[in-house]
Amino acid sequence: MPVQKVIFHKSVVDSLFSYSAMAYPNEGILLMRGKTKKGVVEVTGVVIPPLANHGAAFSSFSWWMLPVDLSYLGVAHSHPSGNHHPSQQDLLHATGKLMVIMGYPYATVDNLGVYDHNGNVIPFEVE
Repeated sequence: MPVQKVIFHKSVVDSLFSYSAMAYPNEGILLMRGKTKKGVVEVTGVVIPPLANHGAAFSSFSWWMLPVDLSYLGVAHSHPSGNHHPSQQDLLHATGKLMVIMGYPYATVDNLGVYDHNGNVIPFEVE
């Protein structure tokens, strides 16, 4: 079933923005954890991927460095440019149910974009 809506815990959004601000002026990258039920995804936590690489216009990590964990929902990464829309490279490397992009200045939900692996916008809310 395709994702119809995403619910973020407020602490997750705070973590996404804090990590993005710490990585600035480079991109930051995080894994999202949670659960899915009837098309609604609940994001309950984030994980810093081991040996992640960060640059001004990229961030990456190796999935091979992670243990098998079915609670991973997808990847969240920041765009220091402020644009929270996926680039062509983002779409080529999308993994999981969700792709979340945090745009500078990482301050409000207006700086957050939530997409499926095809780049379609997914509605979200913060609880």
